[in-house]
Parts: sequence; structure tokens; C-alpha cells
Amino acid sequence: MASVLPRMISFILTPTYVEFLPDKSAMGDVTILFSYLVFWNVLTTYGMETAFFRFYTRESDPKRVQATALWSLLISTLLLLTPAWLFREQLSAATGIDPTNMVFALGILAFDTWAAIPFALLRVDKKPMTYAVIKIGNVLLMLMLTLWFLMWLPQQAQTSSFFAAIYVPHFEIGYVFLANLAASVATFLAILPTYKVLRLRPDWTLWKKMMRYGFPILIAGLAFAVNEHFDKILLDWMQVPKADIGAYSACYKIGLFMVLFRTAYTLGIEPFFFSHAGHANAPETYATITKYFVIFGSFICLTVVATIDLIKEIVVPQASYWTAIDVVPLIVFANFFLGIYTNLSVWYKLIDKTHIGAYISLIGASVTLALNLLLIPTMSFYGSAIATIAAYGSMMVISYYLGRKSYPIPYDFKRIFTYLLVTTVFSALVFYWPLFRASWLLKMMLLFIFAGVIYYAEKETIQKLTSRFRKRS
Repeated sequence: MASVLPRMISFILTPTYVEFLPDKSAMGDVTILFSYLVFWNVLTTYGMETAFFRFYTRESDPKRVQATALWSLLISTLLLLTPAWLFREQLSAATGIDPTNMVFALGILAFDTWAAIPFALLRVDKKPMTYAVIKIGNVLLMLMLTLWFLMWLPQQAQTSSFFAAIYVPHFEIGYVFLANLAASVATFLAILPTYKVLRLRPDWTLWKKMMRYGFPILIAGLAFAVNEHFDKILLDWMQVPKADIGAYSACYKIGLFMVLFRTAYTLGIEPFFFSHAGHANAPETYATITKYFVIFGSFICLTVVATIDLIKEIVVPQASYWTAIDVVPLIVFANFFLGIYTNLSVWYKLIDKTHIGAYISLIGASVTLALNLLLIPTMSFYGSAIATIAAYGSMMVISYYLGRKSYPIPYDFKRIFTYLLVTTVFSALVFYWPLFRASWLLKMMLLFIFAGVIYYAEKETIQKLTSRFRKRS
């Protein structure tokens, strides 16, 4: 819930931004600053959260590990962000971000960084309810404040002198980040008791070990941020109009349906991969799980692509933003490929060669950068969407080929490829062929045909599952 619900909130925030921000350019400004925040957050945490997990459970004095990690992030954040605040005017000029919004962003960055270790502590101490309550409280507070600032405060300012005195006209972008800052501060106050451990001095020898362990995580995190968010920043650097960036980012959100499926699946499957590693039939089990991930993911992909024209009315309710709607199938499939990569990456995690994952991520980031630089000048944001699907597709293929030698898993390649091929062809038909796109009857027909293909191919397994279910009931 704590991981998936914040992404679900995006479905509410996106139409809110579309309706109440002044125009697509404002949406572009919001998107660009949030993209910068992702990069800055990777830099300010520099893998310390993962290092904390590693050393907290293995060191003889876990409290000392906690204190060392907290001191490290507290000091480094002040050292990094104090100069950024002092030179905010210059930083704003370099990035094109309004100085006031820059101050809000630096505040969000500081409080989110300082909350990283306390949240990690809740996870390692197995306190999921506390973790979920605080995380969900954060996103709900941010949502309510955003709605109040953008929807209700302007109306109340017209009828109340008090609200008129505090309302700032034409400050919509600032209100978006003010709402995020308030939620980050409230979250930090909720986890503040964790900082009592700062009575202990940091162990600098331990700190050096944690830094060495966390550095590859920093590199992998930067690579992930490049694949996920750097396209918006590049679009701005390469002089693509912010209105186009705003339209692209709004339509990009429709791809979150696949992100939700992938996130929920990953949360459950990664612990299973490790707990099942000692079983004799582990490779066969991983192969079966991957096949059924592809089956469900393929059906979700086709369903989302077939219903894009309905979904866009809800998630992106202004027609002026639909100039970027053609990127949605690419983003949906890109996230599907990333989910398949999650399955295919199990081998290097099981043999303790996680550095290979960092190398693969760097390759994906290189593909992202190269294709964006090559395609944006002629294809604008559509080139960015192509770069995203190419990056995740290359990571998927590379992981598959490397894993065949190091940890052979008997994937049912023939059926997996068949499902991917059928989904791709049917998705192209329902979206790019006007005859199919205009006819709900033809779209539903293709969905039923695909369901029939799955049933025919997996009939034996489906019958076994149905038989088990009947016996239990």
C-alpha cells in the first residue's frame, strides 16, 4: 500500500494539474523541477539507505550503524544544500527554475533525505504498519494541500478577506511545491524520534565501509534516474517548448497502469525469489513465474492501449494535451519490458553479483542518452519515448543473454515470444489503424481473441488450477 498508493495518487494529481495549472507550459515547469528532484535525491542519499540495510543487520552494534548513517546524511545534506541555497539565484538562472520554487525544492530535498534512514529503520525493524501510515499520510496530506491551494483557496479568496490576504495570484506552480514541502516537513516530524540516537558519535571507520558499499548503488541510482526522468530535462535543455514537455509528461502518466502492476508484482516476488533459491526446482519455478508475468502483463498492455481514448478523458481531461497521446503505447510497453527485466535479473542477485545490475543499468542509461540526443532534434518528445522503450528493451535482452551462462533458467521462450508478438501486433492494430481505433467492437474482439490464445496455450494449467479451486471450495 505504501509503495503503490502514492503512484495511484498521481492519477488524481495529474488531472488536477491539467485543470488548474494555467497552461501546458506550467505543467512543463512542474515536470522539469520534479525530474531534477529525482536526480538530486539520488545524489544526497548516495546509496546510504542500502548500506544501512546491509550493515545494520550484520554489525554487532546496530545503534552505532544507525547513528553513523544519520550523522552522514545530516552533515552531507547541509554541506550540499547550504551553498545551493546561498547561490539559489545563480542555480535558478542555470536551470531556468523560479528562485522561489528552487527554495521549495531544496527544502523538499533536505527533509526527504533526512527521512530516508528512519524509513529504512522501520522496514528493517519489521514495522510495516507504522511505515505505511506515515507514507500514506504523506501523500494524502500532499494531495489535500494541493487541492486546497489550486481549487479551493482561489474561491475562498473571493469571499473572505482573510483568505484574500494570504492568497497569491498566479502562484500555481509555487503552490504545487509548497504542498509537497509541507508534506515532507510533516513526515520528518513524524519520524523525528529516530534522531535520538544522535547522542552516539559516528563511527568513521564504519562510515568508510558504508560509503564503499553504497557507491555502486549511487551509480545504479543515477542510471535509473536517467532512464526514468532525464528525458524531461533533456527536452528542456534542447529547447523543446515547455508546453510540449507538459503535454508529454501528462500523457506519460497514462502508462502508470503498467507501473502499478509492475510495482505491486516486484514487491511480492523479490522476497519469494530469495526464499525459494535453495529449492531444487527453483529455476523451473522462476521460469514459470516469468511466463505468467508476461501473460498478465501482455493482457494489461493490450487493454490499456485499446482503452487509451477512454482513459485520456479521465487522466488528461483537456484536449490540448492530447498532442502527445501517441507516446502512450510506447511508454506502456517500456514499463512492461522493465517488469520482464525484473524477472530476468534474478540470476545475478542470487549469485551475489549485483554489480552486473549496475553495468546493465549504465548500458540502458547510455542508450537513453544517445537516442534522446539523436532523436529529440527531429522527433521532439516522441524521440524520448522511443529512447525509453529502447533502453528497457536492451536491458531486458542483455540480462537474458548474460543469465543463460551464469544461472541457466529454462524459460519457455517460444510461448513468451508468441505472447509478446501477438500483444504488439494487436496493440498496433487497435491504436494506429483508424478502423480499429474507432470501433469498440473490433477492440473487444481482439481482446477476446487474445484471451482465447492464452486459454488454448495454457489450457492444461488453467484446468489444474480450476480443479484445485473446486476441491477447496
